[in-house]
Amino acid sequence: MERLDKILAGTGRWSRKEARGLIRAGRVTVNGRTAASPEEKYRREDLVLLVDGAPVSGERYTYLMLHKPAGLVSATEDPRQKTVLELLPGHLRRIGLFPAGRLDRDTEGLLLLTNDGALAHDLLSPRSHVDKRYFVRVAGRLGPADCAAFAGGLRLEDGLVCLPAGLELLEAPDEAIVTLREGKYHQIKRMLAHLGKPVVYLKRLTMGPLRLDPALAPGQWRPLTEAELTGLEKLRRSGTGPEKGETAGFDREAEIETH
Repeated sequence: MERLDKILAGTGRWSRKEARGLIRAGRVTVNGRTAASPEEKYRREDLVLLVDGAPVSGERYTYLMLHKPAGLVSATEDPRQKTVLELLPGHLRRIGLFPAGRLDRDTEGLLLLTNDGALAHDLLSPRSHVDKRYFVRVAGRLGPADCAAFAGGLRLEDGLVCLPAGLELLEAPDEAIVTLREGKYHQIKRMLAHLGKPVVYLKRLTMGPLRLDPALAPGQWRPLTEAELTGLEKLRRSGTGPEKGETAGFDREAEIETH
C-alpha cells in the first residue's frame, strides 16, 4: 500500500506538494470515487486513477522504446554532450528513467528507457545471454570467412575473448546482421576492425523480445505495448535474472554495453 500523493508524484508530472494540492482540490478520483486525502493508501495493481477526468497511470515502472539517433549519448546526464533523455518531455525526465544498455554516440537504433533496475539487470547480466541483433555496414567486403570467424569466437589483439556470435551476410557485400549474446565495450566495432573491415554504420534492431518499431523515426519514442511488456515479463520469469541480493547493487550508470 502506498500513499496517493506518492503514487501521483511518481508519474513525474507533479511534485509531491502539487499532488497533494490536486487531491485536496477534489480533482483526483480513484476507482470511481473522489479522493479525500493525500494520505489515502492504495495498491498500484488495477488502480483506476483520474486527474481532472483524464486517466493517469499509477504503475510503479515506466518502459519506453526509443529509436536512438546518432549524435546523442546513452546516459542520464552529461556536462558536455546531449543525452537521449533530452528527447523526452519534462515529466518523463523526472521519474528516474535511464537507458537499459548503452549505444555509442554514433550508433542508432533500439534503446529501452526504464526506471526498472531489476529488468535492466535481467537484460544486461552476462549470465542472461540475451540476444541482440544489429545491422552493420563496413568498409570492405564481408564473406564466409568472416562468418566462420564470428561463429568460432574471436580473440582480439588486446586480449578480449569474444563469445561465438552470428554474422549473417546481406545482399550488399558490405552489409550484414550481427547477433551478440554479450555486450563488451565497442565489441562489434572491435571484432570487425580485427578482421580488417571497420564499421561505418551500426544500428541495433532487437534486444531480447523487443524489436525496433519501424514506425519510429530517429529521435521518436513510445511506451511499450502490452505484448512487449508480456515478452519482457517472460524473460524475467525465465530464470536468467539476478541472483538474490544482486538487484540492490545494480548501478544503472555502470553498464558499459555499447557498440
